[in-house]
Amino acid sequence: MLSTRGLTIRFGGHTAVDNVSADFHAGQLTVIVGPNGAGKTTYFNLMSGQLPATSGQVLLRGEDITGSGPAARTRQGIGRAFQLTNLFPHLSVHENVRLAVQARAGAGMKLWSIWSSHKELIERAEHYLQRVSLGARRDTPVAALSHGDKRKLEVAILLALEPEVMMFDEPTAGMSVDEVPVVLDLIHQVKAERNKAVLLVEHKMDVVRALADRIIVLHHGALVADGEPAAVMSSAIVQEAYLGTAQAAAQGAAIHD
Repeated sequence: MLSTRGLTIRFGGHTAVDNVSADFHAGQLTVIVGPNGAGKTTYFNLMSGQLPATSGQVLLRGEDITGSGPAARTRQGIGRAFQLTNLFPHLSVHENVRLAVQARAGAGMKLWSIWSSHKELIERAEHYLQRVSLGARRDTPVAALSHGDKRKLEVAILLALEPEVMMFDEPTAGMSVDEVPVVLDLIHQVKAERNKAVLLVEHKMDVVRALADRIIVLHHGALVADGEPAAVMSSAIVQEAYLGTAQAAAQGAAIHD
């Protein structure tokens, strides 16, 4: 579904993502892990078009989309939820999702048309709000939401865009313990549909263990491991890269708990 070939980006003399090649398949959930500064979010930004690559390619269904910007990639089927919420704060919860539904339906040029004439689109927006347990807050201005509810709203918008590739950058960051299961259950549901490639950047090892079919490890911008979770997390190179040499011996077993 999505591939990178030798994907690289340099900022001055610093190589943030270094010659990374990987394939992401429909029906598979891949978690990208690594220490702070490893290049995980930068790699996401390259795949979703927020940053232009210094070299290498991004392929969607085999088509080279390296030169496409983020809006074009969204239309082509790549959906991205950000580490920091990216919403319209002065619109209501429902209006935010309606705009995504409208964009997916190809009605973007009719932004200010009368919404009451679009019953089907309104109902679809309601459906996605119910999926993330925000139906009761449909008329609330986004600026008044808690951080956790904003993250859930971002997931609703991502679902409404119906992408073939879904990318989540730390989807549970900043959420309370009570809010986390809602988002994890949604990601489980998307994964179970088996028709989308799902990618996560995540630090929390309990989330990684609960969701991952496959783990990719980045370290200093390079891909150092790629495979099934148990094999990847038990490898010496990953324990050193992820935990640090001094901690690896003491904490390595904790990864498997």
